[in-house]
Amino acid sequence: MSITATELKANLGKYLLLAASEDVFITRNGKTIAKLTSPYRSKLDILDELAGSVPADMTLDEAREERLGNI
Repeated sequence: MSITATELKANLGKYLLLAASEDVFITRNGKTIAKLTSPYRSKLDILDELAGSVPADMTLDEAREERLGNI
């Protein structure tokens, strides 16, 4: 769901409750400036968001080595 900052100010309680079940994107002047989300989201939901961040032809070990090599 996407709402304006003005709408958030007017109905903060409503959107805090809603953020427990879905992400709420806050916009100002047509641009997304923030996101309300539950701190208790399922780890599987987070993993689903990350799916595709590792190329299909790369193994997890290769991705890990690449990430650690950049530190």
